[in-house]
Amino acid sequence: MKGFFIALVIALLFVLALLLGSRNEQLVTINYFVAQGDFRLPVVLASVFFAGFLLCWCFAIYHIGKLKYALSRANRKLQKLQATADSSDQVSAEAGEVKS
Repeated sequence: MKGFFIALVIALLFVLALLLGSRNEQLVTINYFVAQGDFRLPVVLASVFFAGFLLCWCFAIYHIGKLKYALSRANRKLQKLQATADSSDQVSAEAGEVKS
C-alpha cells in the first residue's frame, strides 16, 4: 500500500511538472545516430523522466524477483531440513532414546 501511495505522489509530481513546463515553448534539437529532431523542452524532459522511472522500476522488479526466488529456495531447503529432523526425532523416540 505504501508503494502505491509513493507511485501516486510521483505521478502527481510528474503531471504538475508537465503543467508548469507546458508554458515553455523553447525547441531543443536532439541528434540521433542517423537523424535529428526538434522537440519542445517539456516533452523532452517528461520523456526522459518517464524513461528513467521505468528503467528504475525494471531494475527494482528484477532485484525483488531475485530476492523472492532466493527466499523461496531457502524456505524449501528449511522445510526439507525440518522434515529430516522430525523424522530423526521420531526414529530416536521409537528406539527409546532419551534426548538431553
